[in-house]
Amino acid sequence: MGLIILAAIAIPNLLRARLNANEAAAQSTIKTISTAVESFRAAQTTPTYPAVDSTDTGVTGLTNVTPAYVDAGIFAAAGRQGYVFVYRPTLVGAVAQRYVATATPVTDNVTGSRRFAVNETGVLKAAASPTAVPGDSAGYNAWGEVVQ
Repeated sequence: MGLIILAAIAIPNLLRARLNANEAAAQSTIKTISTAVESFRAAQTTPTYPAVDSTDTGVTGLTNVTPAYVDAGIFAAAGRQGYVFVYRPTLVGAVAQRYVATATPVTDNVTGSRRFAVNETGVLKAAASPTAVPGDSAGYNAWGEVVQ
């Protein structure tokens, strides 16, 4: 009987700890993406962010160089550490001059309870799930609350 009570107390705490760890990892990863995108921009003759590629992920310019700006696994469709990461550039003419990168839980309130976004300002924002993430840099400005 005592074991059942102990399990009833411990399991929710373990699940909450896992969710918190996933959210911390998502914040770290999205900061890594932002740093990679800014490094890519700084390395261009004409400063520009990576454009959308044929896979609609916009990350080929970040991952298919040596050394890569980021690990391609970050953008895996199945997610990473409970979150799916997406990079979306905003084109002005044919040039990517702004961007938004987002992190969405694979399963709301199981792998994460918040969504995260960062744009070219470098300011990380969060909103509770299931709030939709911003689709572009302009939408980011009115979205979420500043994390840091």
